[in-house]
Amino acid sequence: MGRKKGVEFDEGAPDGFDPNNPYKDPVAFFEMREHLVREKWIDIEKAKILREKLRWCYRIEGVNHLQKCRHLVQQYLDATRGVGWGKDLRPPFMHGPKVVEAE
Repeated sequence: MGRKKGVEFDEGAPDGFDPNNPYKDPVAFFEMREHLVREKWIDIEKAKILREKLRWCYRIEGVNHLQKCRHLVQQYLDATRGVGWGKDLRPPFMHGPKVVEAE
């Protein structure tokens, strides 16, 4: 019996989840919620790593940090957009008022 060469993660959303009726299958609903939380934590940790790289760049470059660290600033700003915890973990298409189609 040996070790596996790599770790395999279930990276996708659950198979039985229906976004139009999320409460139809409770197990798939909770799996989807766990999936969204996991993805959110990954995004937060990526932003933290970029922030540490940016701090290090500022310390090393000194007065030239505006030119030398510009790419890290842009990456950090892109990583922090949309990252954080809201009131719930619904996907973006479920936010906002429901639109009723006219007959």
